[in-house]
Amino acid sequence: MRPLDENETTVVFEKIFKFVGNNLKNIVENPSHEGPGPKPEAGRYCFRLQKSRVYYVSESLVKRATNISRKNLVSLGTCIGKYTHAGSFHLTIMSLNLLAANAKHKVWLKPTSEMSFLYGNHVLKGGLGRITDSIVPGDGVVVFSMSDVPLGFGIAAKSTQDCRKLDPNGIVVLHQADIGEYLRDEDEL
Repeated sequence: MRPLDENETTVVFEKIFKFVGNNLKNIVENPSHEGPGPKPEAGRYCFRLQKSRVYYVSESLVKRATNISRKNLVSLGTCIGKYTHAGSFHLTIMSLNLLAANAKHKVWLKPTSEMSFLYGNHVLKGGLGRITDSIVPGDGVVVFSMSDVPLGFGIAAKSTQDCRKLDPNGIVVLHQADIGEYLRDEDEL
């Protein structure tokens, strides 16, 4: 497990910034309070690379993990994404909690279209419950149920204004990941 180099950090931050905007600062400067006792050890969270996967982990946990050889270390912290063989970075569904807590653009689905999204389909205008203002095509969007449960994330296909004029079968959000992947891709996660 090693820290990300400058190019890797830039790629990861650009991808996260697409979803959280200026809230990226909250993710990077998030304090970590770990350890037993009344005064837990204060630290920060950091990003680490292990076998082409990027992890979001507290610094104190990284220090404790130095006792484990790289070959034997399977996972540490939250896996937020992975690098492909071509060198591009993809966020994984395990980053959903991090993105949902800091999301800049949100979309809420009607209960009737939740299952369609959880099966890996795009979000259609007919299934849209609510949408935040000022969404531009290409922005990262976190998808919620009407009861504010994060379901997944994707890329906006239309702006907020275009969604109002769109027909019910028009695609609003392009699917990237959803919590149904925990079942569909169980072996790969």
